[in-house]
Amino acid sequence: MASAETLPEGGFIELDQGRIHAIVRGQGPDLVMIHGANGNARDFSFDLMDRMADEFRVIAFDRPGFGFSDDFGGPQSPLEQADILRAAANMLDINHPIILGHSYGGAVALAWALRAPDAVAGLTLLAPASHPWPGELGLWYRLSASSLGQYLILPLISHLAPRAAVERAIERVFAPDPVPDGYIDHFSVNLTLRVSQLQLNANQIDTLHGHVEAMSGGYPALTMPIEVVHGTADKTVGLQYHSERLEAEVENVRLTRLEGIGHMPHHADPEAVVAAIRRTAARAAD
Repeated sequence: MASAETLPEGGFIELDQGRIHAIVRGQGPDLVMIHGANGNARDFSFDLMDRMADEFRVIAFDRPGFGFSDDFGGPQSPLEQADILRAAANMLDINHPIILGHSYGGAVALAWALRAPDAVAGLTLLAPASHPWPGELGLWYRLSASSLGQYLILPLISHLAPRAAVERAIERVFAPDPVPDGYIDHFSVNLTLRVSQLQLNANQIDTLHGHVEAMSGGYPALTMPIEVVHGTADKTVGLQYHSERLEAEVENVRLTRLEGIGHMPHHADPEAVVAAIRRTAARAAD
């Protein structure tokens, strides 16, 4: 198994339906981090967790079916995933946390806030997928969610994709920013190439449009502080379709635009993200 080649950095929370893997560092108010599509908590343990561990107890979850977390039957919606992570958070005695979500994890963070608005101190969202977008997904996403993609193409990719191809795919996600030295090895390509994770990720992306469309009507009722950080050069999650709509529709959203930055602001400009987390905490304390 691919997961056997990389050791988990954290511990496991036992729930009735399976286990959730969480990396926990530091002490202080609780700060929960939720990773994006086809990722895992190691995206945060590479750098951002250590930046915040002197000020917060930082908890980075592997979403269900990703990293070292069990798949819980393959939850499709951000709301279902948020419910599972909330149950894991309760087992860790996480209290009134700030929730940070990146990309797809931004949708899960918003779902968490919609489910339990009085139990969330605030949100810090990084290039969040928050709203329905115009047009269709690209051909690759539609194909990978089809029966042909699920049972033939993705298994072939899992077993045959050369490392160079994976590195190019990661470089495209970071573009126009460079991939930090050591990131790819730390992130663990072997975890992201598991057939089960590729299949689940494809299905989640394929169904995301409908889920955020249903969720977005509830955003204006959210009253906790929400800080959003989004790069103007992001080609993965369009600033104008997501974060700018959040800013326009939700009174308590404050949007920071990072000029020329792509889809990974916590790596391209980590100090801007640290500042946004601190602003969320300060606003929550007022």
